[in-house]
Amino acid sequence: MTQAVVPAGEVAINEPQEKEHLLTFQEYLDYEGEPDFLYELVRGKLIAMSAPTLEDIQICEFLRYKLQCYVAAQNLFLVVKTTVGVRTEENSYRIPDAIVCNQSLWEQIRARPGAGVLDFDEKPILAVEIVSSDRREDYVIKRNEYETAEIAEYWIVDPKKKRVRVFVNHSEEGYSWDDFTEDTSIIFGQLEQLFLSVKELLAPPLVEELIREEQAQIKTMKERVAEGKGADKLAQQLREMGVNPDDID
Repeated sequence: MTQAVVPAGEVAINEPQEKEHLLTFQEYLDYEGEPDFLYELVRGKLIAMSAPTLEDIQICEFLRYKLQCYVAAQNLFLVVKTTVGVRTEENSYRIPDAIVCNQSLWEQIRARPGAGVLDFDEKPILAVEIVSSDRREDYVIKRNEYETAEIAEYWIVDPKKKRVRVFVNHSEEGYSWDDFTEDTSIIFGQLEQLFLSVKELLAPPLVEELIREEQAQIKTMKERVAEGKGADKLAQQLREMGVNPDDID
């Protein structure tokens, strides 16, 4: 998303300027800052992140929900998180709108003090940015940083262009990319059989509505299993949704 540089104080003409202190990565990890503000670190400089739009929030919540449902259904040991930083350079780190990383890595670092940042050797398998006004930031600057940091996959969700650009890292060759438009589904290189509708992602339903629909569907299926109607097939469907049919009274 768009960021705004933390404003510097005004300096009187002809007065000597105090040399700007550039933060080290460790200093950033220990930096408390103002409450309710998120900061990225770019070559030692703190950058305050602007507040996301309501559209950005809904897209991000939907994407996280869909990825979490897939991970749970496939019994994959992965986690989907937001507001987690990723170190991209010696004194730089970014906060993608969403990341996917190994569950073992998350459990290893979650109790670590200081800012929530993945270090160089703690790479996510996916970083996602939702484009707002500063398009160059996501398409050029962050793209280069994520490629240099060897992030396996990077998505740019672009509501204005009505597309999702997917970058995939090919080691020495770096990133290659494909555009997925509204009439297609995103193919996630790191997760087999995950196909995500671009049209639905760019105009997503409320996650709360999806959960209500899911709960209603589970209730109906439980009733049919209890009545013995297509029990074997329905029991399998319940297991795929994370519900143990043996728990049904």
